[in-house]
Amino acid sequence: MNYILYAVPAFFLLIGIELLVDRWRGLSTYRLADALNSLSAGVLSTTSGLLTKAFGLVTYAFAWQHLALFELSVDNLWVWLFAFVFYDFCYYWLHRMGHERSILWAAHSVHHQSEEYNLSTALRQTSTGFLFGWIFYLPMAIAGVPPLVFLTVGALNLLYQFWVHTRHIPKLGWFEWFFITPSNHRVHHAQNQVYMDRNYGGVFILWDRLFGTFQEELDEHPVVFGVTVPLQSWNPLWANLQVYAALWQDARRTQSLRDKLRIWFMRTGWRPADVEARFPRSKPDLAQFRRFEVPLSRSRQLYALVQFVGYVAGGTWLLGVGGTLPLAQLLLGWGWMAFGLFSLGAWLENRSFAGRLELLRLLLNLPLLWLAQEQGLLASSMSAWALLAAYTGTSLLALALLQRQWVAPVRA
Repeated sequence: MNYILYAVPAFFLLIGIELLVDRWRGLSTYRLADALNSLSAGVLSTTSGLLTKAFGLVTYAFAWQHLALFELSVDNLWVWLFAFVFYDFCYYWLHRMGHERSILWAAHSVHHQSEEYNLSTALRQTSTGFLFGWIFYLPMAIAGVPPLVFLTVGALNLLYQFWVHTRHIPKLGWFEWFFITPSNHRVHHAQNQVYMDRNYGGVFILWDRLFGTFQEELDEHPVVFGVTVPLQSWNPLWANLQVYAALWQDARRTQSLRDKLRIWFMRTGWRPADVEARFPRSKPDLAQFRRFEVPLSRSRQLYALVQFVGYVAGGTWLLGVGGTLPLAQLLLGWGWMAFGLFSLGAWLENRSFAGRLELLRLLLNLPLLWLAQEQGLLASSMSAWALLAAYTGTSLLALALLQRQWVAPVRA
């Protein structure tokens, strides 16, 4: 069962409730472009998972089948409880290494790039975590945890983490001692030096207390959210590539062959000495910190929101049918999602080419529907043609009107 798919309506309902609480309390923890960027990264991650998740599952199943030391039954409640705790222990080390090693931070950094902290941030996930994440869960396979149990407790662990991404819930007394909470997870998302690289647990904070990585949220140090090398983009594809690109650039620049190789596995932030000398990076000054913002008219923001709703619907549908589709059809569906989200990011950044990119995306809708039906991704339907034609026509009209109002971008 795909628990994440069934949780999607609840996610958006709770985001809506948080927005209402924002208004009621007179706070502003959401910015539309930031939230859409986080949600776009989430849509891209979940749809990418249709193509990549099998890699981790196959390796886990192989290890369980050939290397398991014990035979654990799915019918035993204690096996489930053991697996739930063991999964969080493995997650702690994956999460910790995801902050401490460059190649793993390149994947995990996506989750931390938002300079806001709200429930949409919880859905901001990487599309490249599959590359190395599976390694950290192999001990569960060797211990004999069946794949069904592994998948289920993994989904429950991820679902638990959703609610802690909020600024509206204060410290929770004794609960803070044992579990991840909004307060101690706010610390984890901070770029303040006092909070950096702390509180890695997914469900239990006990691992952090045990291994010396716990940090309490302090009243005298208000949390500043984000990363020390800011993304400064609303593009979810670039969000997934930013750190990889920086590492690749430094690897090319260094004259040392040894450094070209080890830069990927060194502690996060490490740079070859010759590169640091020639291309120094200034250290962030939180006193000068300003959130990334691109001024955008309300009408252009509304257009972006409406277009994004369509991609949420499309992504949810793709998740629902993805398990039954062959690779070629999955690639077609994913490509449509990725291109659309890239176009949306350019629109939110008010890029000079965003209008032309949107025009291309909309004009491709009908040919892509034909191709999807030819490939068996969608059943042939006149109603689908009518709906898509109406959506495309309306969007083209809105685009034409908005482009008349377009002004050159001014970046803050």
